[in-house]
Amino acid sequence: MVPLDAIKEQCKMAKDFPDKKFKIPGLLIIDTPGHESFSNLRSRGSSLCDMAILVVDLMHGLEPQTIESLNMLRARKTPFVVALNKVDRLYDWKGNRNKDIVDVLKAQSRNTRLEFEERTKEVVVQFAEQGLNAALFHENVDQRTFISLVPTSALSGDGMGNLISLIVSLTQDMMAKRISFSEELQATVLEVKAIPGLGTTIDVILVNGRLREGDTMVLAGHEGPFTTPIRSLLMPQPLKELRVKNPYQEYKEVQGAQGVKIAAKDLDKAIAGLQVWVAKQPDEVDVLKEEVAKALKEVMSGFKLAERGVYVQASTLGSLEALLEFLRVSKIPYSGIRIGPVVKKDVMKASIMLEHDNQYAVILAFDVKVERDAQELADSLGVKIFQADIIYHLFDKFTAYREELKQRKREEFKSVAVFPCRLRILPQFVFNSRDPIVVGVSVEAGVVREGTPLCVPSKEFLEIGTVTTIEINHKPIDSARKGQEVCIKIEPSSGDAPKMYGRHFDHTDFLVSKITRQSIDACKDYFRDDLVKTDWQLMV
Repeated sequence: MVPLDAIKEQCKMAKDFPDKKFKIPGLLIIDTPGHESFSNLRSRGSSLCDMAILVVDLMHGLEPQTIESLNMLRARKTPFVVALNKVDRLYDWKGNRNKDIVDVLKAQSRNTRLEFEERTKEVVVQFAEQGLNAALFHENVDQRTFISLVPTSALSGDGMGNLISLIVSLTQDMMAKRISFSEELQATVLEVKAIPGLGTTIDVILVNGRLREGDTMVLAGHEGPFTTPIRSLLMPQPLKELRVKNPYQEYKEVQGAQGVKIAAKDLDKAIAGLQVWVAKQPDEVDVLKEEVAKALKEVMSGFKLAERGVYVQASTLGSLEALLEFLRVSKIPYSGIRIGPVVKKDVMKASIMLEHDNQYAVILAFDVKVERDAQELADSLGVKIFQADIIYHLFDKFTAYREELKQRKREEFKSVAVFPCRLRILPQFVFNSRDPIVVGVSVEAGVVREGTPLCVPSKEFLEIGTVTTIEINHKPIDSARKGQEVCIKIEPSSGDAPKMYGRHFDHTDFLVSKITRQSIDACKDYFRDDLVKTDWQLMV
């Protein structure tokens, strides 16, 4: 929470700020992650706020996440201003956080001003491409039609006073009704965390209404809705973040809008990302539990599960949504999801994939602990559990495991997977006609590899043996593709009578791979990337 005194101090350099009459008690600022996978958290943040600050990098303009956030704000009709950030990256920039940003810009060298104007015009054009008008805040004569761009530097503090001054002006002058306090409770759990001396607590954004010590909260939990009385209401010192470890002040009652840390019993079961309900009377508890269960069911039913896929677990609703979005983009299917620590029942659910596709007999545990008995059960059943606090690390672990599994399978099915080929015998290069047959061939189509069984389609698919070696210029190779001329040795298959070149077949006959249904399946499952489109056409 940014109190009024701090706002006045921060904004005193803004030219029109000292004349303002204040109608707001302060500003509650919610920071949302910028990573592309956390679109759900940005969405939730944009729905909670009365006004948004859209941060645009002056050096790069509107990036994909910026446009995504922009569309969210437009969809919710949330007013916003733009912090045109990183002005300190302009060549030869001379900053002064204690001056109005307009004066700071005027004091820059001609080249610096020209670069700023050029880059600002590019951003204005990009907003126009999104169907929005934008202008520098001090040149904006119509705040309802044009978006205000405030040049800032988060590093040096340049323009921050102007940014906050503009927000105060807009909220007081244009949003008085919207920001009026309401007694109806509107609160959301942002985070669940353990604090030494306090136990497990929840960080809550209280938008409207009041919370009192002793109130009976109804929350969404890992095992369903549960109730718990508020033991303590804690708030950080002014200008301190709620999520950062700082001394807290304890209150008997708090009212919106505030960020508040709540200590209570059983909060380790709570799910972040959902609403806080308070039962005023005992008979309201069951009704509110139904509301909570319904809300959780609606959220979880929004995820489309695959028949075959990994089992996903996360610590919060937000992190679960972020991971699932990342998996969707990465084309990794998921067949089960849950919020909370990994327990034995999760391992049992994940083990179902052992019967269908063992590469998916995996639990991806994002920012959650794994119970010891669950790990022991997973080890005994052959279920893999990967833990990480960063999405990319989890993804890397799983893809490395899947690649290792694939290589093992490739080795296992190497003799089964027969690649398609069509060979033309070169009659001038027949070195041995029988047991083994050694001939020169031209690869007309497909791929010939060591271990490829060959037959003669023009002789009712007569089997002549298996390719045991391939040479080109007297050097052994593993395989040859279309267009290459190589020498191959063909040895008779076990139990078959040796075939003879010149008697059973000759150079007028093509040689092709003998392919079974099992070979096709093995190629599809484990060697798909080794074959090009024309190879698959030849196989059919």
